[in-house]
Amino acid sequence: MKFRSDPQQHLKGSLAAMFTPFTATGDVDHASLRNMVEWQIASGSAGITIGGSTGEPSAQSVEERAAAIRTTAEAIGDRVPFMAGTGTAKLAETLELTQAAVDAGADASMIITPYYSRPTQEALYRWYATIATEFPDMPFVIYNVPSRTAVDMAPETVARLFRDFDNIVGIKETTKDFEHFSRVMHLAGKDLLVWSGIELLCLPLMAIGGVGFISALANIAPKASADMYKAWMEGDFETARAIHYGVHPLVDLLFVETNPAPSKWLMAEAGLISSDHVRPPLITPTDAGLKKINELMEAGREYLTPVDGFQIAK
Repeated sequence: MKFRSDPQQHLKGSLAAMFTPFTATGDVDHASLRNMVEWQIASGSAGITIGGSTGEPSAQSVEERAAAIRTTAEAIGDRVPFMAGTGTAKLAETLELTQAAVDAGADASMIITPYYSRPTQEALYRWYATIATEFPDMPFVIYNVPSRTAVDMAPETVARLFRDFDNIVGIKETTKDFEHFSRVMHLAGKDLLVWSGIELLCLPLMAIGGVGFISALANIAPKASADMYKAWMEGDFETARAIHYGVHPLVDLLFVETNPAPSKWLMAEAGLISSDHVRPPLITPTDAGLKKINELMEAGREYLTPVDGFQIAK
């Protein structure tokens, strides 16, 4: 919790949105999880998140997710900020997982909008207000991903929550509607921390006030993500744009089949994790998918981050 007291200062840069590794038999692989943390920090990631969409949270029990949060927090050891994804479709589970994140020493909690039930904007306000009130010392980041949840946080609702609760500090917007970003930031003001969950909008968002990346790409190219942020902040826009366009094949690779199956396959092949196992309803990449993944891997190889020294025993 070293960074919990000042999220506006510390929750910036390239934050890795890590997938959750499983063993070949389907258990959460805590040894691979610790190895991933070490590789991320060594590769320049400015922070780590777990339990977002890439982490297959809906395929895990509350107990498994809480254990993964504890392992990740222990492995990080306050070297970089840790943002734990603790949202579910149920308020009681969300509160239980958030308490686990608080107890583990996470620096912030990222809460996905409650999916499936399609709440109104007033209901969304009350949902986040309840959580923020329950944990007044925990910084919260709203996770808006309407393509997965079937509900969209209106800019007015985001601004209202940011105005009413000091511990609601930011939002991860996973929408391709770039006008939506602008309206959120205009209504909430410059102190709201805003990230894009769309990989190819991460760098463009910096131009209008974004604070960094919460990147699934960092599962395979953490150094490129960190270098792109660094170049942008140093005013080397040519280098930042070169990386942005250079990683396009790797971004496409992530979504050849449902994320995170392609990135898990790639990192299991490289030896960073013990297995490419994904839980149902996801499946490991098909033969046709693997052919495309290999083509895109070659096209973007320059930007892949090596795992030398981090291969794990299988």
